[in-house]
Amino acid sequence: MASPGTETGELIRVEGVSFSYGGIPVLSDVSLTISGGDFLAILGPNGSGKTTLLRIILGLTRPDRGRVTILGRPIEEFAERGMIGYVPQQATHFDPIFPASVREVVAMAVRSSRRRIARAEEEAAILHALEIVDMADFKDRRIGRLSGGQQQRVFIARAIVQKPRLLFLDEPTTGVDAETQDRFYDLLASLHTTEGITIVLVTHDIGIVNKHITKVACLNQRLIYHGTHDHFCSSGALKDMLAGGHHLVSHHH
Repeated sequence: MASPGTETGELIRVEGVSFSYGGIPVLSDVSLTISGGDFLAILGPNGSGKTTLLRIILGLTRPDRGRVTILGRPIEEFAERGMIGYVPQQATHFDPIFPASVREVVAMAVRSSRRRIARAEEEAAILHALEIVDMADFKDRRIGRLSGGQQQRVFIARAIVQKPRLLFLDEPTTGVDAETQDRFYDLLASLHTTEGITIVLVTHDIGIVNKHITKVACLNQRLIYHGTHDHFCSSGALKDMLAGGHHLVSHHH
């Protein structure tokens, strides 16, 4: 179901994507779509090709075969990068003495944009993004002095400061405790429902498939499953993953 205020319809199409590293297959003939209003979890064990698929969708890696289109345009020709927010793996692994404040970290995204705005508008956008993630009171704190969960929120603020339509996150909860993870997923749910952002979350933790997720893509070099969360929970894909010894963590909601 689409979130209030979110446009529906296909945003991204992945068609027949394959990719190899040094002759070793990583992705094989993967096809899926991402629609407006989705809260999609791309699941799979470590080494299943999840991050590679995400990088191909974002245009950071070229597939050996297949193609990706955004709003019907080939990813290579897509120029509206402001509509996509991205939180990469290990984004929160900061040196404690890194000399940047929370506000400066979020400002990096504004200043890297091709769109030039007035200083007052920039400051308003930064403060609004920090307020959304409940980190405005920390705007002058050094990023390296925050907890992992707080840093995580700052990097989401940086990803959403330009008001994207899509937000991609790659293994965003690695190394944080279960309680922090629960609060994090509640924040993503708020971005999805209140801000109307379509969310794509890459993770190896099957246990995050909770009430917030609407769609699931289960990946292990090939696409094993792509459909609704409710159907996935009763599907053979989930049972096969668990039978294979892949990690299941229970998150109570």
